[in-house]
This record gives sequence, structure tokens and C-alpha cells, in this order.
Amino acid sequence: MPCGDKSKYTDKQKRQAEHIEEGYEARGASPGEAEGRAWATVNKISGGGKQSGSGRGKSENKAPSKKGGKLGGRAAAKRTPAERSASAKKAAETRKRNAAKA
Repeated sequence: MPCGDKSKYTDKQKRQAEHIEEGYEARGASPGEAEGRAWATVNKISGGGKQSGSGRGKSENKAPSKKGGKLGGRAAAKRTPAERSASAKKAAETRKRNAAKA
């Protein structure tokens, strides 16, 4: 759960956090976890709370917005649990084999 006063955030930042939070909840995160992740994402985008005034702003970092999205996990969701399990076992075996070489 995020702590701290949100009064220094702009209305835009609050809207962004609300929208991002809804997205995390739709993907299965608990409400508290979703809220924390949403505010962390907003902070990453904008650099934290903003104060009004001419010349006080910084450009936004768009990378976190483009990073995730609804496409993430779609390929894995189409596979059956048996296929995912087999893939995980194969990957574990590969990691074990590579560790033995090193």
C-alpha cells in the first residue's frame, strides 16, 4: 500500500494512476497491490508530484507506458497448463545443464 500525501500530484497524474490501477486489477492484482504499482508507474513516468508554475515541468518518460499493456502474457494464456509445465521443466533442465558447464 503506498504511503504519503497525494495532494502534490496533478489531476492528470491522479487520473493516470486510477487508469493504471484498473488495468492491474483487470490482470489479477489485489486492490492494494494495484494501487501501489499504479503510483510507482506514475512516479516513473513523471518523476513524482508536480508543482504548478511556468517553467517548472519536466518532460515525461513514456517508456513505462509502452512497456506492458494488454498484449503481455497473451501467448502464455493460449497454452495449456501441460504445455506451460513442460516448457518450464525444459528450461530448468537447460539452466541446470548450463550451470554444470560453467
